[in-house]
Amino acid sequence: MTDERSGTPTATSTSQIRVYNTMTRSKQPLEPVTPGKVGIYLCGPTVYKPSHIGHMVGPVIFDVIKRYLTYRGFDVTWVVNITDVDDKLIVESNQRGISIQALANEMIADYMTNLAAMGVDTIDHFPKATDNIDAIIDFISRLIDKGFAYAADGDVYFDVGKDSAYGKLSGRSLDSVQGEGGETADRKRSLADFALWKSAKPGEPSWESPWGPGRPGWHIECSVMSQQILGETFDIHGGGLDLVFPHHENEVAQSECCHGKPQARYWLHNGLMQAGGETGKVGGRSTRAADAATEVPAGAPAEGDAEAQEAGKLGKSKGAAPFSELLKKHAPETIRFLLLSNHYRRPIYFSEQRLEEIAASLETFYRYFKRYERVTGESFYALDAAAGSVTTDNSDETQAEVSRLRQRFLDAMDDDFNTGAAIGDLFELVRALNKYVDQHALEAADAPPAEKLATLQQGTSVLRELASILGIFRQPVQSAGGGDDALTGELVALLVKLRAEARADKNYQLGDRIRDGLQELGVTLEDRADGTEWTIQR
Repeated sequence: MTDERSGTPTATSTSQIRVYNTMTRSKQPLEPVTPGKVGIYLCGPTVYKPSHIGHMVGPVIFDVIKRYLTYRGFDVTWVVNITDVDDKLIVESNQRGISIQALANEMIADYMTNLAAMGVDTIDHFPKATDNIDAIIDFISRLIDKGFAYAADGDVYFDVGKDSAYGKLSGRSLDSVQGEGGETADRKRSLADFALWKSAKPGEPSWESPWGPGRPGWHIECSVMSQQILGETFDIHGGGLDLVFPHHENEVAQSECCHGKPQARYWLHNGLMQAGGETGKVGGRSTRAADAATEVPAGAPAEGDAEAQEAGKLGKSKGAAPFSELLKKHAPETIRFLLLSNHYRRPIYFSEQRLEEIAASLETFYRYFKRYERVTGESFYALDAAAGSVTTDNSDETQAEVSRLRQRFLDAMDDDFNTGAAIGDLFELVRALNKYVDQHALEAADAPPAEKLATLQQGTSVLRELASILGIFRQPVQSAGGGDDALTGELVALLVKLRAEARADKNYQLGDRIRDGLQELGVTLEDRADGTEWTIQR
């Protein structure tokens, strides 16, 4: 291959945004193929089982990446593929006694429902493998014509030995990827060769091709679908760290040998979901550290350590429950916050305790939103989330602090989309706004001064603006009278009343038991001078 395949942008940097490129193992300025536009391809699910929390990691992270790039003025096209024909679908459909298409449709509906619950609504295209069979066959034919692939007894394989650049993404040598070759080893020229087209076995789905009836291999699907929508060279290819090898390595080989140019300018890989391992408090001041957004358990796999993260990855085989079950216990915003609470390249630690800690930390914001409404008479959620300049009065300490934190948030996002650090800035911003209300006794005043209200409104608008980039605080949480039904609200109100009576009788032990019991059920209490407010989080 020629130097054109280095994948390293050569244009003069004009962007403030820098991204970590797995291909070069370094941070680079984001310089799109077409100025002002960004094309993103994220490897999506193989739809044979209900999605679990691990399937939401990439979509949530790249939803924020698209939101931020759009905020920065780029025209972004984001593609997430659906693998709806695969060995796993064949096995599952046979076990359940339904067609592969029926199984795929059921699981796609589940996936889409979960994306909607998580607020992932910025994906532009969901191409399916079965809708691109003709394009896949054409792509494979071109690889054969160029001498990079060969047919063998109805199968077609990529000839890894013909690609001198193979291994450049993962850093693996050709000798290290030989393996055993699988059940088709006798048909391959080299054990490292991988399937582009698989001949059909009796009862399996198949399509006619120049090599006989069959179906596409896994890797070729993404090479074709990304090229079909985004072009032969596009900007960002994303996926989990476990996909670097063999999936993305094979994508690179197929695409670049076919087209003679880089498939993607930047390869972004997110860390994998790990079971257990409690981390530090979300919202603590240490959260802000750019390279250590949260504390990491002792012995935890390092950022970029694919082998260690893969070993500890939370998935179906390790008891990950269907995501729909998780949503019955935890608010989507809590889960989204978990996925964004550290840098995307680092492993994410999942546990019930961790989610409860995050739910508790989010109360800092929810309490402020209520406070803001009491002071100003307007809802936080009604504020304009659009980007805007911040008017800074150097003599006003709060305005200066709001401006500083806003810029620091943007700097964190410019630095490889560091959501962990950005979230730390949101916590500091809400602390500054609460302090402002306290300093000027705005909640106690019958008619707060107009200039003080203006400063508070401006600062809160910035909080709304920045939160919208992360896709959080988009809708009000459930509050008093807003439980599953009227009876839920009545029961909670009764318990709150009983707690107040117990405290009035100095029976603090009973009062604490009621408060703690409600907290375990997802009901948070806030004691105020004029009574107790409550909020249902799940």
